[in-house]
Parts: sequence; C-alpha cells; structure tokens
Amino acid sequence: MEMNENQIVPVETDEAVRDVAVLAEEIWNQHFVPIIGKAQVDYMVEKFQSYPALKKQIEEDGYEYFQIHCLHMPAGYIGIHAEDKALFLSKLYIKKDFRGRHLATEALHFLVRLCRERNLKKIWLTCNKYNSNTLAVYEHLGFKITDAQTADIGNGFVMDDYILTYELE
Repeated sequence: MEMNENQIVPVETDEAVRDVAVLAEEIWNQHFVPIIGKAQVDYMVEKFQSYPALKKQIEEDGYEYFQIHCLHMPAGYIGIHAEDKALFLSKLYIKKDFRGRHLATEALHFLVRLCRERNLKKIWLTCNKYNSNTLAVYEHLGFKITDAQTADIGNGFVMDDYILTYELE
C-alpha cells in the first residue's frame, strides 16, 4: 500500500498547538506583510494566531485545528468552527515553500468529507479583499463571493474582507 505524501492531522496536544503558532507566525510574516503591513501582521498574529489565542479558541470557543504535512514536514494548518449547518473555515494557511502542490485542494476535500460526516451544508470563510492570489485559489476551488465585511479588530486596525461560500451538493 502506497502512503500519501500529504497528511492532515488533528492538533491534539500542547506541542501541536505550539507548532501551529510557530507556523502561523512564519506564514503570516511571509504572506501578509505586503498586503496589510508589518504592524497589523504582528497585532493579528498575537491576537488570533499565537499559542494563547489558539489554545483559547480550542478550549473555550469550540475551534478545531489540523496540521497539514507534506513529505512529512509541516506545510500548513487549518482552523475550523461548526455553526448552524455550516463550517466556518477560520484559517487555511500554507507555507510558501509548499504552495502549488494542491494542498488547498486536498484541504477542501478533507473539509467536504468532514461536512458530510457532520451534516453541514456549506463552508464559508473571510479573505482580505486585496489578497488576490488567495481569492483566485478559492474561486478555482469553487467558492463564490457572497458578501463583504469590514471588521474593527482593535488597535486602529480593520479587516477588509470578502465572505466566500462553498455550497455542498
């Protein structure tokens, strides 16, 4: 039996949560500084992607996290929250070195299976309006822009996002 070179594994230990926080800091600094600036990246990583933030989301807010491994190396992560017959895809981030390997497609297939198991009818997410490469990936995967929102996240920063939805058949 041939082993898949890619795996999506649940984040179930403190060590795994710390690994996700390290990945988050690296990915966010690689990808988002040109889009939203270093100050907002630092603020958002601390507020939403740091070890304490991730731990609180898991323990208090009902979020689930998964690590994406490619060739047995950490390549990215997923954060989700089920709500009212829908799955909120809070986070899907892939390290720069692993982009272009169809990991987002594999992640979507994984999430669709999860939704079917849990009887959820759609997946939705928010994506920065100026994150054009990522918006193109989501469009390619079958997501549609269904709304837009601007959210004040404190410290003088806002998230200026599209809301994208993927309807399960």
